[in-house]
Formats: sequence, structure tokens, C-alpha cells
Amino acid sequence: MKDGEAMKKIDRLAINTIRMLGVDAINNANSGHPGIVLGAAPMAHTLYTRHLRVYPKQAKWVNRDRFVLSAGHGSMLVYAINHLVDFKLNVDDLKKFRQGGKTPGHPEYGHTDGVDTTSGPLGQGLSNAVGMAIAEAHLAAKFNKRRYRIFDHYTYVICSDGDLQEGIAHEAMSLAGHLGLGKLIVLFDSNDIQLDGPTNLASSDSYRRRFEAINWHYQRVNNGNKIGAINNAIKRAKKTNKPSIIEIKTKIGFGSPLEGSEKAHGAPLGDEARTETAKNLKYPYRPFEIDAKVYTQYKNKVYNRGEKEYLKWEKMLLKYKERHRQNYDLLLKYLNDEFEVSLVDLPSYDLGASIPTRQASGETLEILGEKLPQLMGGSADLSSSTKAKGFDDDFTAKNRLGRNIYYGVREHAMAAITNGIVLHGVTKAFAGGFLVFSDYMKPAIRLAAMMNIPSIFVFTHDSIMVGEDGPTHQPVEQLAMLRSIPNLTVLRPADANETISAWKTAIDNEGPTALILTRQSVRNMSNFDRNFNRGAYIISKEMGGLDGILLATGSEVALAIFVQKALEKERIFTRVVSMPSQEIFEKQDQQYKDSVLPKVKTVAIEMASPMSWYKYTNHVYGVETFGQSAPHEKLREIYKFIPEDIIDFYKNIKA
Repeated sequence: MKDGEAMKKIDRLAINTIRMLGVDAINNANSGHPGIVLGAAPMAHTLYTRHLRVYPKQAKWVNRDRFVLSAGHGSMLVYAINHLVDFKLNVDDLKKFRQGGKTPGHPEYGHTDGVDTTSGPLGQGLSNAVGMAIAEAHLAAKFNKRRYRIFDHYTYVICSDGDLQEGIAHEAMSLAGHLGLGKLIVLFDSNDIQLDGPTNLASSDSYRRRFEAINWHYQRVNNGNKIGAINNAIKRAKKTNKPSIIEIKTKIGFGSPLEGSEKAHGAPLGDEARTETAKNLKYPYRPFEIDAKVYTQYKNKVYNRGEKEYLKWEKMLLKYKERHRQNYDLLLKYLNDEFEVSLVDLPSYDLGASIPTRQASGETLEILGEKLPQLMGGSADLSSSTKAKGFDDDFTAKNRLGRNIYYGVREHAMAAITNGIVLHGVTKAFAGGFLVFSDYMKPAIRLAAMMNIPSIFVFTHDSIMVGEDGPTHQPVEQLAMLRSIPNLTVLRPADANETISAWKTAIDNEGPTALILTRQSVRNMSNFDRNFNRGAYIISKEMGGLDGILLATGSEVALAIFVQKALEKERIFTRVVSMPSQEIFEKQDQQYKDSVLPKVKTVAIEMASPMSWYKYTNHVYGVETFGQSAPHEKLREIYKFIPEDIIDFYKNIKA
């Protein structure tokens, strides 16, 4: 870096302003993590003022650089900088850090301007960034032309020692290296400290060997305060065709009395230590007082540069429109999400046909891939079984146009990468796996629900009817777990036609969806009832005076109808209600809910934990133990999911 002495002074002042805004906000809240703000401020400042391309007036500009603070506990680092950059954060917002305003304890997507993902659980943000980089590479291959680089941006990450200890991060980084995602650049705040003490208590990794082994470009900066060295390292990272990690050696709590100690990690410094820190940093300003020169620097170095790049891109886009009109029109459809799918576009199945819902899902997905060119995804080494496979060949280091991602056995990362692809803002994405492995994916599913993004999670092998694989592969409690996640729509279709409707619902959903599908064949009984979209409907009416209701979902709906017909022979008339989605049903008006589920004797039937059904009835026919290794028809007998036992259960309920 060839900056003169004046520039060095303003950089030092800006960095110390970021540091002290972090200290002051955390002191004000009496809660937070000052250590990373004090240690990592120089790298964040260098990234923003020398490289990161953002324009606050167009915060969702598709060709902006993405920035992920994977070490989300250091949120005041990004809040302080985003205030200086002129995102929609004022000093009062900083004063309300962790107090219910725009500056929560960890960054939250959709809540705070300038935040590209919700990062809190370590490793998730870094894995999201891999998805963002995949989306950029795919869209660049799709739309860029010579001299017209419509998609040409970087994804930057600041991560911590803790991020890199998480298994999900290794999974994601391994895939990123395999795919050669050269526009992914990670700044590693390597301070050798974590909450419980020095990292050497838990880890002795050689980072160079670790990352070079998975095809990453590795650099090390020995002094985290040397912004010239950091700047040059980022420049070198931009020249490699590999994902890049820059290990930057810092001191946690730099300048404070707790410098280098784990005590600086997660507690406010307090007023006395604040005074000493300011003295050590030669920072003369009062809490939340900001020198106008710092605002000017960020205006010139970040805001104005971002505006210039945005206007340059807009001008290029107009020329692109003239030279490549067909591509331009397609691009607008991507950007405005103008692709539509109706049920008439999708398959339909004859009543009485017997087909696994995973198969119906796969056949539907093939058509969705044709109708929705922005949809991509894949499975965790299970696409031949889940039928959840992407399109247009495979996305690889040599073929960026492919829309099928081979995730390998990386369920943890797959879910978070899917979120990252969606968060990029132009693409749609799905991920496939066995329902039992939703346990591995749950943290990312939870974050998708928290962010209200339309990630789609396709789960097959939905019950103990998986059979011989035994209890390790037979889900019991997973449905209850998924249904307990706020803002997640869980859809367990009863048959092939309900599966088609479920996919249509998932594609139209503004938030995340989990599709729950069978391995075994089920009889097709539904015929695209319009009330499917209301979460529950009467799939088989009572043939006389209503005695009770058989409430079921998934493959158990066919069983419920069989029981209904058997009870009719005894002049006991029941109604069968298919409830593919409890979440959607709960959003309906009370009149509709009462019309479907009047207050009569009701038995809920599902081959899983009964926990999520007690809101509707005290009488649940479920599974409260783990499964066994046996053929699925034998398991049906062992767990008494046969008509005779359910009939006895129903008839023995006291009115």
C-alpha cells in the first residue's frame, strides 16, 4: 500500500473508531463480545475501504460483493462499519445494541440493513458463503458475455477459530475447494483464543496443510494491525482460481487491559477498562462520539466507490440490453422472479395407482427444472434414492451451467449452502436427504425459518416403513421436531397427487418448506382438492351420521380410509381428514377449521411420535419407541399399523 502519512493517520483513527464504538455499545448494553471487535477491526476496515463493493442506496444490488460475518458474536464490528458506510443504522441504533432494536446480538438477515445472512451458530455463515459463491459462479456462466460481466462479484467472510472447529465449516470448505470457487475469500481472525481459553487446549491443526489439502489458497499475515499486508493478501487472493483463506494473526481485545485473554471474549469491558483502552489507542473521543473525518473517509472510500461501481454496472446493463436482448429479457425474469408454474404444467396420477411419493416428487421436480431455470439443488449422496436431483448436468469446477450439485455425504453443509444459494437473491434451491438425517440439517433449517427464505428441504424415507435398515435410519421423532420450528412449512403428502400439490405449495411459499415423502408405494386417493392449500381437507366423507374423525397424514391416510370403510360395514360412520400441513391449517379461519374438524371423537394416525397431534385430539395412534430391522410389512404388524388394531383403538375410546 502506497498511502501517505495522512492516510495512515485516518486509517488508524477509523479503525480505533470502530473498536471504540464496539466497546461503547457493548458497555451500554452490559452484554456482548468486545474481543473480536478490538482485534479484527483492521481487517474489516481494510476489506471495506479497499475492496468491498456495496452501495447502501441499492442495498440489494445483485452484483454487490457479499459480506458474511461468520463469527456473528462480533456483530458490533459490522454494525459500526455499516453505520459509517451509511446503511440505515444511526448512532441511536448503536446505543440500542442488544436492546430489541436494529442491532441484535448476532446479525439477522432482513432485520438490519446491510446484513447478508443471519450468522450466530458458528460455521453456518461460512457455509452460507459457499452457497453464495456457487450462485455467483452459476449466474456468471449463464449471463456473462465478453465485455459484459453482469455477475462479477466476490463473497467475503470474516471467520474465527471457533468457526473452523465446527464440522459444518470443514464440510462446506471441502466442497468449495472441490468446486474451485475462486471468488470466495475468507479472512480468518486467528487470535488463538476462544471462550474457555487458548485454542491449543482443543486444537493443534496446521491450517496451511489443512486448507491446502482441500484445494484452498492459503496465506498468512503475521500482524493483524498491518493493513498494507492485509490489503496485499486480499489482492493476491483475487488472482487465484481457488477459494482463498487468509490467516490473520490478531490479539483478542487489542489495546484493552484484557488483551490476549479469553476474558476479553464475551463480556463488556466496563467504564474503567474503557478509559484505559482509549488511552492505549490514543483515542480522545467520548462514547459514541465520531470524528467527521472518519465519516468522510467512509463516504469517499466505500459509499462513493460503491455508487460509481453501481452506476457503471447500470450503464453496462443498458448496453447489454442492446447487444444481447434475449439474455437481457431472461435476466429480468430471473431478477423479478417472473417464472410461474401451474398445476396443469405438472404430472397427475390416476386414482388407485400405487406409487411412492418420492417417485412422484422426482417426476414433478424434472418438470419444475424445465419451468424454473433459476432452480438448482441436489442431495447428500442420495439422489438416486431421494429422486431430488438438479438439472442441466452437474455443477462442477469446469461446468458452471449445471444445476445439479453433488454434495457428497455432507448433510450439515448442504442445508446451509442451500440457504446461501437462496440468500444470493436470484436463484432458488432445494436439498435432498433421508428424513432421519434432518437431525444433521436442523440448525440450517432453523436459520432458514428465522430468515424467512424459501429454501426447500426434500426428505424421503419418512417412517419406520424404511424397513431392514433398522432404527438408525427409521425416523420417529423428526416430524415432531420439524413441526416445532416456527415459520417452517412441513408438508407430508398422502399420495402422488398430493405430492404434486405439495411441490406447487413449496415453490410458491415465501418461507422455507420441508417435503416429507415415502419410500414405499402408496395408493393414490386424492384428485387435486382445492382445499389442499388450506393445510387439511376432507378426503373421504362420512356416509351417514358423523360418529368421529380419522385424522391422518402421509401414507397413513390410505390406512385411515381402509379403516373408515371397515367401520362403515358396522354402521359406524367416520370422516377421513388428510392434513398434509399443520402449519397451513393453523392459519385458516376458525369457521373452516371447525368445518373440517368439528368437536367429535377424533383419532390422529401417524407412524411417528404422537407429540405434534395432541393439539387436535387426546387420541393419537403413533409410535413412541424406536423401530426395528425387519421388512416393512412385518414392521407394520409389529407396530400394529393394521386396520384391525386401529379399529379396536377407535371403538374403545369412551365418548
